[in-house]
Amino acid sequence: MLAELDRRRAAARVMGGEQRLARLAAAGHADARSRVAMLLDPDSFVEIGLLAGGVELPADAFVAGAGTVDGRPVFVGAEDFSVAGGSIGLAGGSKRARLIRLAAQERAPLAMFLEGAGHRATNALSHPRPAPHDLQALADLSGQVPIVVIVSGPSAGHGALAAPLADCVIMVDGPGALFTAGPPLVAAATGEVVDKQTLGGTAVHARQSGLVHLVAADQRHASELARRWLGYLAPGCTPDGPEGERDLPELYDLIPPNPRTPYDMRAVVEVLADAESALELQAGYGTSMLTTLARLGGRSVGIVANQPKVRAGAIDVPAADKAAGFFELCGRFGLPVVLLADTPGLLAGQAAERAGILRAGARMYLALRRAPVPKIHVTLRKAFGFGSTVMGMNAFEGQSRSLALPGVVMGGMPAEVGAATAKENDRTREQLVSTEASGPWRLAETVTYDDVIDPKRLRTEILAGLRIAAGRSAPYA
Repeated sequence: MLAELDRRRAAARVMGGEQRLARLAAAGHADARSRVAMLLDPDSFVEIGLLAGGVELPADAFVAGAGTVDGRPVFVGAEDFSVAGGSIGLAGGSKRARLIRLAAQERAPLAMFLEGAGHRATNALSHPRPAPHDLQALADLSGQVPIVVIVSGPSAGHGALAAPLADCVIMVDGPGALFTAGPPLVAAATGEVVDKQTLGGTAVHARQSGLVHLVAADQRHASELARRWLGYLAPGCTPDGPEGERDLPELYDLIPPNPRTPYDMRAVVEVLADAESALELQAGYGTSMLTTLARLGGRSVGIVANQPKVRAGAIDVPAADKAAGFFELCGRFGLPVVLLADTPGLLAGQAAERAGILRAGARMYLALRRAPVPKIHVTLRKAFGFGSTVMGMNAFEGQSRSLALPGVVMGGMPAEVGAATAKENDRTREQLVSTEASGPWRLAETVTYDDVIDPKRLRTEILAGLRIAAGRSAPYA
C-alpha cells in the first residue's frame, strides 16, 4: 500500500513529463510548480488534490494548495499547461472550487496562475452531476479577501473569466494573453485570422480594455509584483522603521503655479510616498488619471491623482472607470484614499459623450461616495465642474481632511467660458474671472476647505489626516 502511494504521488508530481517540461524550460517558461514556488515563501506550500486525475493526468492539470507570502497565509492555484494544455477537467474543476471555498473559509487571499485552454473537450463524454463551480465561488469570494490573477501564458474561455473577477490582474509580457476564445475558435466562428498577442496580449488588455493592472517582464517578476501587491492589502501590515513627517520643498519646482502648465503627477506621488513604496496600477490605461498603491508613514494607502501632462488632467471614460475600480478596491480592503486634484473636469466633446462620459463619471462618483474608508482631498492647482466632485473636493463625501494649496483656481466651469456661455456683460465677466483667480480663500473662510497649506507641508498634513482616521477598522481583517 505504501509503495502504491509513493508511485501515485511521484506520478502526480511529474506533471507533463520530462520532454514537455524540457521544452518549456528551453523556451524560458517556468512550469506550474515552479511558478507556485516563486510566489510562496520557501518550503511553505501544502498541496491539496495532488492525486486528482490519476496517473494519466497528473494533478488534473491544476496545482493547488496553500502557503505563505511574507509569513501570511495565501491560497494558490496554477494551471499546468504541460498536462492536457492546462484545460479544466472534472476533477480539476472540483479542485478549483474547493480551493476558492477554502480561501473564503480561512479569510486568506487567493492567487491564481492562468495558462490553460478552458474547459476540456472530453468533459462532454462524462456525466457530471450538478454542482457549484469555481466561477460561482469566485463571485462569492469577491470583496471578502484579495484575489490576484497572474496570466503567465495564453488563457481562454472559462479559465480566463477568473481575471475580470479578480482584484488585480498581472500579465507576463510576451507569453501572457487572455481571450474568451482563442485564435482557432475565432477563425472558425468569424473567419478572422489573428494571433494570440493581437487578440488578447498586453497591448490589448493593459492599454485598451484596462483588464490588466500590472505588466511583468517575466514570470519571476510577475510573482514579485503579486507578493508586493498582496503586501499593501495585508491587515495591519506596516514595514519596519516607517518614515514620518518631512517637508517636501521639491514640490515648489514639481508643481508649476500656472494652472495651464503641464507637469508629471507621478513625480509628485513618488516624492509624497514613503521611499520606493509607490506601485501604480493600470499605468497604460486611462492615462489622465493615476491610481497608485503606496505607503505613507508606513500605512498602506490608495492615491488617486489627475495627470496634468495628459489633456491637462481632464477625466475621460477610461480614466473614470479606472478610478472607480480603484475606489472600490480601497473600499473593500480598508485602504485610506488620498485624492490629488488638478483637473479641468470631465472630458467634453462629441466623442466623449458617445463613449459614455456621463455614465462613467457617475460610476466614479458613486464608487467614491460609497467607499467606507478615510478620504483626504487636496486641490493642487485647479478643479472645475463635476471633475471637482468626483475628485472629492466636497468635504461631505466622508473626508477626514479637505485641503488646498494657495494658488488654486476652481468653479462650476472656467470663468471665461461660463461668462461667454451665459452672455454676461464685461463687468460681470471681469468679476467672475477675478473671483476664479482669487485662490482658495473664500472657500476656506466658509470651511469648504479645512485648511490651505504650504505645498512643502503636503506629506505632513496628509499624515495628520491619517492619524485622525486611525480609529476606523478595516473591512478586511
